[in-house]
Amino acid sequence: MIPPVLPTYNRAPLAFVKGEGSWLLAEDGRRYLDLGSGIAVNVLGHAHPALVQTLTEQAGKLWHVSNVYTVPEQERLAGLLTDQTFADTVFFTNSGTETAELAIKMARKFHYENGQPERVEIIAFEGAFHGRSTGAIAAAGSEKMVKGFGPLMPGFKHLKWGDHDAIRSAITEKTCAVIIEPIQGEGGIRVVPDQCLKGLRDLCDETGTLLIFDEVQCGMGRTGRLFAHEWAGVTPDIMMVAKGIGGGFPLGAVLATENAAKGMTAGTHGSTYGGNPLGCAVGAKVVELVSDPAFLAEVTRKGALLRQGLESLVARHPTVFESVRGEGLMLGLKCKPAPADVVKAGYGAGILVIAAADNVVRLLPALNIPDADIAEALTRLDQAATALAA
Repeated sequence: MIPPVLPTYNRAPLAFVKGEGSWLLAEDGRRYLDLGSGIAVNVLGHAHPALVQTLTEQAGKLWHVSNVYTVPEQERLAGLLTDQTFADTVFFTNSGTETAELAIKMARKFHYENGQPERVEIIAFEGAFHGRSTGAIAAAGSEKMVKGFGPLMPGFKHLKWGDHDAIRSAITEKTCAVIIEPIQGEGGIRVVPDQCLKGLRDLCDETGTLLIFDEVQCGMGRTGRLFAHEWAGVTPDIMMVAKGIGGGFPLGAVLATENAAKGMTAGTHGSTYGGNPLGCAVGAKVVELVSDPAFLAEVTRKGALLRQGLESLVARHPTVFESVRGEGLMLGLKCKPAPADVVKAGYGAGILVIAAADNVVRLLPALNIPDADIAEALTRLDQAATALAA
């Protein structure tokens, strides 16, 4: 008999009733150290006082109107984002999946408006994850994502991750855009080297192709810069942002240059809830806090501290872990057992990590995780590895 909640997740037998900082309290009273942050969402941890205050104050004033009207909170957040990034304009959504849909539409509309309607093909990469809508799964292309869902949205080419020669040969007169995650999250914390992002930017400029960065998981301070592509010193034409931007409140955004967005005129796209006053008020507070250079410097320091501890963990447990990968506080442990076994062992040790592809478990803690909690995390991971090795 099917349960009331559609069974599309293999849910863990854990239910949490309260969170504070990097800790979650389960129904049975047990505390867990959260190194998943709701899959890179709770960038300031659970129940951050500034976010609670902002949400509460906004909830007492105005929850929702409509994008038929000017939304002051939306205008403010858009200004913060354009001031801090390459972008000239922003469209707000409720999720990362919705950002993928708009990014696809925007890129294709750009070429249509430029008199090249044949340029509709988008190049994407093996191991990518761009969301769960029909357009987003077509962009990812993996069998796990698309099997059984019938005819897919056409117009995507899927290349092997890291094959530079294939990218150049794949771009034709029909190519519209290249979409890529600077760091693959679901794909196993696979980092695109800076020189590869630079080469990709140059190739897109050379061929008149738009470059779309999916920073839904790797953005919002996770690598020690506000957005991961900043390390490479390049900028996209369009960027997808979600997860961390709301600090736990459902919020996403598509950022774009004026040139890339010029085809998106009145009536070409919309959203009922996207950019509502609640989400944008919280998002503005998140951006204010996370974009502070001192905060980002701390992310870099904490990431180095955690990574150093993880390297030691790998050395002590060679039958469980192979290596550490990632940047900042977006780290992965390459495992020898199945990632699901490592996650389960973590439950036993009171620590939460997240499985990914390529036999990796992800560590995506709150960006403000205290040093003491990093030390505790390493202790609990050590306990989990010891249990697995036994």
